[in-house]
Amino acid sequence: MQAFDASSMIYAWDNYPHDQFPKLWEWMANQISEGTLQMSEVAVEEVRHKAPECNSWLRNNDFQIISVDNAILQESYRIKGLLEIEEDNYGRGVDENDLIIIATAKILNCELVTDEGFQANLPTHKYNYKIPAVCTMETVNVSWINFLRYLKRQGVIFG
Repeated sequence: MQAFDASSMIYAWDNYPHDQFPKLWEWMANQISEGTLQMSEVAVEEVRHKAPECNSWLRNNDFQIISVDNAILQESYRIKGLLEIEEDNYGRGVDENDLIIIATAKILNCELVTDEGFQANLPTHKYNYKIPAVCTMETVNVSWINFLRYLKRQGVIFG
């Protein structure tokens, strides 16, 4: 199972328009119906605000939304502590929703599909880590992939 971040869903929507890549979106709809592609409710909310048409497509395809429960919240607080984020003083890295999205993937033991920027050189302060950097922390250890690599790995041909 893959948990999609809003960044990847919006990336896909913007770069592979539904009208020009209908077979891709048919395949995505099939992944949704099989339950292998899901999103945290906070990621879906971000999509709703930033890409309303994509949000409508998700709703029309009965997209499974992962509810934020106590285990996910506890894990997000743990990760927040690892990043040395005090109260709501987030840096230039992850925000509260990102922590919940990462925690969701961790708790459900699934791969996170994110198009957040990869930081080859990690910032001095952990509170400036973006999603991929947080995922690869030894104490977090969440597998992640970006949308294009996800598509290539699936080996599906959209002809």
